Amino acid sequence: MLSEERKNETVELCRKLISTRSYSGEENGVVDVIKSAFNNMGFDDFFIDDYGNIIGHIKGEESGKSILFDGHMDTVPVIDKSEWKYPPFAAEIHEGKMYGRGTSDMKGALCAMICAVSYFAKDIKRKFKGDIYIAGVVHEECFEGVASRKISARVKPDYVVIGEASNCNLKIGQRGRAEILVETFGKPAHSANPENGINAVYKMNKLIEAIRKLKLSTHPFLGDGILELTDIKSSPYPGASVVPDYCRATFDRRLLVGETRESVLKPIQDIIKKLEGEDAEFKAKVSFSKGKERCYTGNEIEGERFFPGWLYDRKDEFVEKAYNGLKKAGIDPEITHYSFCTNGSHYAGEAGIKTIGFGPSKENLAHTVNEYIEISQLTKAVEGYYTIVKEVLS
Repeated sequence: MLSEERKNETVELCRKLISTRSYSGEENGVVDVIKSAFNNMGFDDFFIDDYGNIIGHIKGEESGKSILFDGHMDTVPVIDKSEWKYPPFAAEIHEGKMYGRGTSDMKGALCAMICAVSYFAKDIKRKFKGDIYIAGVVHEECFEGVASRKISARVKPDYVVIGEASNCNLKIGQRGRAEILVETFGKPAHSANPENGINAVYKMNKLIEAIRKLKLSTHPFLGDGILELTDIKSSPYPGASVVPDYCRATFDRRLLVGETRESVLKPIQDIIKKLEGEDAEFKAKVSFSKGKERCYTGNEIEGERFFPGWLYDRKDEFVEKAYNGLKKAGIDPEITHYSFCTNGSHYAGEAGIKTIGFGPSKENLAHTVNEYIEISQLTKAVEGYYTIVKEVLS
């Protein structure tokens, strides 16, 4: 399916994306690369929204269903360049692998999406029903799905393909993620006279021990729900000679399908109520953390850190079409789920849009030193996206 010319074009676009640094909030350089690709590869139009997401569009000859390919442009930072075998923004190729920050997570997939739909539209001279959209999304590393809300509201896709790394397997779900804050409140005093105060850390100890005894549910396909303590901080800090009057702990909560904001917080709220009944000096509250970041457009993006899980049946019509398309491309995908959170939390978990995941490279390469993508996986992904869109819209 892919000529040598198209393979070379795909690799060159990927190199341009990798060589353009795009930490969260700094995606504008990659937007320029994508804008140029849209103009040069036959896209009908594109737009950039308030957050800085860029969405390209190819229109078929007749009206029909719309499919959106979603790939985030931002990457996690490189902490120490000296730890890398090859420069993280040079996009060097060695022994069939392109090295660099974002190769696996997930500029390789974004590149493959752009090329695949361009080649598909050219090959059939736009004789398909419907619309194809490619979204380069901002701030995914900070807020899975928050920036995608603007995209789905404007595009209103019937189907979504998430391009996160899947080793070219087909993903039909994921656990969600929430960041839970628990806070305890005390009374300050000099530590030489602790009986005059209420130590918020001691109160937090009680709360944490009770939370650790909670039994979380399990899903036969997605696995276990998780509630894990990730940090704890008291105030004042540093607290020399002062009984701390405040303590905050953060928990990472991995969510299963069907779990809601209310159902996730209720067990901890029940524990707090019980401890308050046993101890007149115990005061605490639980909530989801909130984040706010600045976009490269100058606008702010903010949201509560609650990103739901989602799952589709193996026999769902979209899943079957995607699977059949991949088989026709010579790919024999395993049907499984993502172990991490993606923008699918919005599309499938919040908006109820039919969503699957398919992307090149291994999932465990994301965020690593010496991140890379195999060129064979990159070109295989182009063929996979090509046959998915062909199966869905032709």
